[in-house]
Amino acid sequence: MLLMASCFAHAELAAIPELSSRVTDLTQTLTAAEQAQLEQKLAAFEAKKGSQIALLIVPTTQPEDIAQYAIRVVEKWKIGREKVDDGLLLLVAKDDRKLRIEVGYGLEGAVPDLYAKRIISEIISPKFKQGDYYGGLDTGLNSLIGLVDGEALPAPNSAKPNGMDIMDMLPILLFGGLVTGLFLRSMFGTFFGSALNGGLVGGIVTLLGVALGGAAILGVIAFFITMMLGGRGMNGYSGGIPTGGGYGGGGWSGGGSSSWGGGGGDFGGGGASGDW
Repeated sequence: MLLMASCFAHAELAAIPELSSRVTDLTQTLTAAEQAQLEQKLAAFEAKKGSQIALLIVPTTQPEDIAQYAIRVVEKWKIGREKVDDGLLLLVAKDDRKLRIEVGYGLEGAVPDLYAKRIISEIISPKFKQGDYYGGLDTGLNSLIGLVDGEALPAPNSAKPNGMDIMDMLPILLFGGLVTGLFLRSMFGTFFGSALNGGLVGGIVTLLGVALGGAAILGVIAFFITMMLGGRGMNGYSGGIPTGGGYGGGGWSGGGSSSWGGGGGDFGGGGASGDW
């Protein structure tokens, strides 16, 4: 009998949404513009510091306590970098009028339980009581960002705020380089067109954050590939731009900006809960 009751209770636990963005609002509390602004803020901070912060707004965590539900969320989402464990979750259960800040192992020094409690009680909750949910979340996240920003953490990798890094972009660079190479060859001839294309590719990857040495190598590669293209530029390229087996099948699907995921961080129950 007890086993049946336990199984029933487990089946009734509140569902955990799939992680696809830094801001997940299941209550439509935030407008689309407000959600986009918070998403942009957290993405910019991740690009600068490397730490991942996620915001989740749910109607309720019942029958679980918000702390128990938060642990289930972070165990599934794995926000924060692997082995750095620098993830943070700000969880709001709107109908329960409860909040939780869940802190990854690597940030327990930067955001101790007492600080997390004060952010909830002194910064977020007062605005929530006034019905200013966006204001509370915005200022609360600013406080968390300020604490984490002062912590000595490994530098972020080359990932861009929208979730793409240079390896993700190589297929598009190759495709674009082929197109511009054919065009420049037809305009300026094989050698000068290839040289211009190599310089163009090198300049683009430099703007994307690649070191000058790496950009120079990619530029040289683009030069030689353009030199080896068959035909005489756009007019001599039979069949036009290649279309088979490339990007039409949806492998890229919007350039990688439509989805965001956790980096493998671990949590140990640090943080604080509160209400309003």
